[in-house]
Amino acid sequence: MGVVSRSTKGCFWWVLVLGIAALVVAAAVVTLVIKHKKSGSGSSSHEKAPYLGSATYSEALSLSLTFLDMQKSGKLPEDNPIGWRGDSALNDGEDVGLDLTGGMYDAGDHIKFSFPMAFTSTLLSWSVLEYSSQMAAAKQLNAAKSNIKWITDYLLKTHPSSNELYFQVGDPSIDHACWQRPEDMDDSRPSYMLNTSMPGSEVAAEVAAAMASASLVFRKDQASYSENLLKHARELFHFANTSRDSYTSSYPVEQTYYNSTSYGDELLWAASWLYHATGEDNFLTYATGSDGELYAEWEKAPAWLSWDNKVPGVQVLLSRQQYLSSQGGSSLTTTGLTKYKKTANELMCALLPDSPTATKDRTDGGLIWVIQWNPIQHAVNSALLALIYSDYLYTSKSTLDCSGESYSPEDLRSFSISQANYLLGKNPAGISYLVGYGSNFPQKIHHRAASIPSDSKKYGCKDGFVWLSASDANPHIAEGALVGGPFQNDSFVDSRNNTMQNEPTTYNTAALVGLMAGLTSSTQVTLSSWA
Repeated sequence: MGVVSRSTKGCFWWVLVLGIAALVVAAAVVTLVIKHKKSGSGSSSHEKAPYLGSATYSEALSLSLTFLDMQKSGKLPEDNPIGWRGDSALNDGEDVGLDLTGGMYDAGDHIKFSFPMAFTSTLLSWSVLEYSSQMAAAKQLNAAKSNIKWITDYLLKTHPSSNELYFQVGDPSIDHACWQRPEDMDDSRPSYMLNTSMPGSEVAAEVAAAMASASLVFRKDQASYSENLLKHARELFHFANTSRDSYTSSYPVEQTYYNSTSYGDELLWAASWLYHATGEDNFLTYATGSDGELYAEWEKAPAWLSWDNKVPGVQVLLSRQQYLSSQGGSSLTTTGLTKYKKTANELMCALLPDSPTATKDRTDGGLIWVIQWNPIQHAVNSALLALIYSDYLYTSKSTLDCSGESYSPEDLRSFSISQANYLLGKNPAGISYLVGYGSNFPQKIHHRAASIPSDSKKYGCKDGFVWLSASDANPHIAEGALVGGPFQNDSFVDSRNNTMQNEPTTYNTAALVGLMAGLTSSTQVTLSSWA
């Protein structure tokens, strides 16, 4: 992971500040070339995106889950499929007398940040809940559930008591001074805790959402584990709600990394998942009442789902209640749910390229593009939300009204397909942004473990920097890594120092898992109750 400001991300920023001009110039040169290309330039807004076939999306699904195996920390399972990865960070938590081993590294470095890790798990759980049949048909359901449990096992360790939560292991100032394999780390890895004196509502609420959603995933086949997850989710939501403040206020240094712009969206996100996991009306009342009024951004300009902003996710998730549930509710909850559904509709209308209210936040090649740091995050998240929403519409036999124009579930699905195809290489540059897919994908991704050869030598903190600046391709292909994506002009610079575009993350991958799983079905998917 790198340095983050609001929705930005990148490490070794001091290098990037000096190098950004060179990257932009290189991108401009690339643009002059790709503008002459006619293939892969994207279809017109009135055409349906071509469906590439179930096998194509199944392959991408399998690759994506492979990357999550690559990111695992701690004592790896005997059947670990990544031959060049081994055990790492086996002393995590010793400084506080706890076992905090396990979990996942968020990106190309070796900090364990619970905030994005929990979001990764929540997205994976949502994907499994909606598309478990498709994952099973692709023989990937067990892998998806295994990756969820790897994260939630760790998150359970980080919550030793009701109002205590360890949200990070590792000091970024130490970690970012090194470039080495995770197996070789021997520097200090301090543990950081939130409590009532040092609260962090957004982190506690996101971890609660991860546990509540995972409790649904494991309810049928691991009932006691599911119940334990739900117990911790309740406690964490109470902690987040009663000790309200941002973790970046308790730990201002975090503003440099995963800076949270609000904790209200995570509170609504957690309450929504707890409602689905428990069926208890008090959680729905919470999300549709005064806190909904404060944080849900009803009828405002469409927002973009990310590790920092869960509002679009809440809007779509609570729309499920209106489209697929026959249960009634109080006038307050009904009014709130209607507002969520209306705002979700507006988001979907913004995503459709030929809608009267279509967003202009997209490249000429058709990719949703909001910011220059990790731009693919918003594209893949938007595609996943649109795919899920299209299946809500399909299941309920509904259509989408956009300022008087009617759109079908298939129109939304076509948008999702267009984003998926772009990521897989159907773009002006002809690059697959999913490493290992196709023949033209990034070779020099910003990922320490992939960039250093596997040999018997132990490399110290500084020893690996020779590979950071090397011109050769990484010695290991980080299969399934979804990198940050293109500049706004659809160009891309494959450089290890280009953390804006070339660093993969677990949360990008989590959304891709759901997107590809849903697209393995050649037609719309009829969704069912999670109860």
